[in-house]
Amino acid sequence: MPGRRCDEPVRAQPPVRDTEVLVIGAGLSGLVAAAEAADAGRRVYLLDQEPAASIGGQAWWSFGGLFLVDSPEQRRLGIKDSADLALADWMGSAGFDRAEDHWPREWAKAYVDFAAGEKRSWLRRQGISLFPVVQWAERGGYQAGGHGNSVPRFHISWGTGPGVLTPFVRRVMDHVHAGKITLLFRHRVTRLTTFGRRVTGVAGEILAPSDVARGERSSRQVVGEFAFSAGSVIVTSGGIGANHDLVRRNWPTGFGAPPSSMISGVPDSTDGLMLGVAAAAGGRLINEDRMWHYPEGIVNHTPVWTAHGIRVLSGPSPLWLDATGTRLPTPLFPGFDALGTVRHITSTGHPYSWFVTSLRTVGPEFGLSGSEQNGDLTGKSVKKLLTERAGGKITPSVQAFLDRGVDFLTAPTVGELAAKMNALTGDDLIDADALHAVIVGRDQQVRSGLGKDPQVTLTAGALRYFGDRRMRVVTPHEILDPAAGPLVAVRLHILTRKTLGGLETDLSAAVLGSDGGGPVPGLFAAGEAAGFGGGGIHGYRALEGTFLGGCLFSGRAAGRAAARLD
Repeated sequence: MPGRRCDEPVRAQPPVRDTEVLVIGAGLSGLVAAAEAADAGRRVYLLDQEPAASIGGQAWWSFGGLFLVDSPEQRRLGIKDSADLALADWMGSAGFDRAEDHWPREWAKAYVDFAAGEKRSWLRRQGISLFPVVQWAERGGYQAGGHGNSVPRFHISWGTGPGVLTPFVRRVMDHVHAGKITLLFRHRVTRLTTFGRRVTGVAGEILAPSDVARGERSSRQVVGEFAFSAGSVIVTSGGIGANHDLVRRNWPTGFGAPPSSMISGVPDSTDGLMLGVAAAAGGRLINEDRMWHYPEGIVNHTPVWTAHGIRVLSGPSPLWLDATGTRLPTPLFPGFDALGTVRHITSTGHPYSWFVTSLRTVGPEFGLSGSEQNGDLTGKSVKKLLTERAGGKITPSVQAFLDRGVDFLTAPTVGELAAKMNALTGDDLIDADALHAVIVGRDQQVRSGLGKDPQVTLTAGALRYFGDRRMRVVTPHEILDPAAGPLVAVRLHILTRKTLGGLETDLSAAVLGSDGGGPVPGLFAAGEAAGFGGGGIHGYRALEGTFLGGCLFSGRAAGRAAARLD
């Protein structure tokens, strides 16, 4: 259709092909939606702009964390959880405060019920199993009613992200072989076709074949056009994390200016362009300024996509300093409040911060996000788990960053460490004497055996939990103890990751219209494109382990609802 803007809806039904359900995006939520619709007997087209090698999207690269409530794994570890406590934590973290938060709030209630009820048994039926030690993410550190998980709820999938993804790829491929699902890679949707308010199909561009590996940037060369009609269309195209222009355009107020530099925790294909296409066809986008980025990003020494970053998953012990060497305020400690830390760092006017600790701390407390950074868990290898991780060892992936990561620095003395920090950034903001005073002050608190420093007391409290004591928290020691050295500093970047807002949906995953006329007939959305449900199930903050689960929950709802549509 020469001369037509890419974001302009077409007001006619394209006659080229026909299917009952059409899913845009072959990530986790799209795979789940397609499988559910096909299970219900519908014929499904599943489209994606990327080559087949990237099926599963971001989920393949994930750590595989799943939020569960009052699970057998928790109970075996003595964790006392409940749906009421989890919902209180969720609402305290979400901070819903807008008129458009009605459906996000309803999705949140439904999701906590799912996580406390059917979710674990449903996962097991899919063939997904769980690592037995539950992790404690986003601890909050605030009073009751504030942000954070009161108890550990982060269940690692045995097999990490691929372990979650594989059962749904298998389900989809079974339907492909049965003729129920048609996979169409390198198909980029640029328009939703409409008839009145109703979405009737899609149109777009066929991209040139590409043999790039999973996650690598693929060509955008156009070699043809397509148009398909469909009884219902499900948008599962993901968020905006790799589109830094959109991230900056939607940057939340109160966070200072958008960082001058950021790194990406998601592949280039996470461009957010489909959100604009859906909005042009009448869908309502809400909460676009709500995002979930991480303050602990490091530059990948072996990048796959543009500005590829990895998140350091740290235990609570390292000192966290801003670019000038000043400690971050309570409770902005590692693993406590990701969003609050991002806001504090970006409000300083500098795009980075620092961890400072000892090498002794690195083994027990430094993990890395991502399936590819956790070969033992991803490969389901008990042998590797015991030989490479157990006992506080520095894992091979962390050691690779110590050896080759541009952001990792080591030195025997504070003066030498400060000099290296300044040389790395070129800012000359770290005063060696001031840094030494900060470390000594913290070490005095540890030496006392009790102490008043909140980070020291919270770290001691974490040792009461078996999972932290065995896997995540080093025995308290002085950073300047020569036997614990050398000293380690890690420069931390803002790492873009998740879109918390998106297309507003009701509990059936039907997209609501921007005209206020209720659901747009024939249009559904799931996963990150829908803010993981409702247009923002997390509100302002996430409790972690809720992104994969949100894709599963909303994708299931969308596939089932679309299949019921006549």
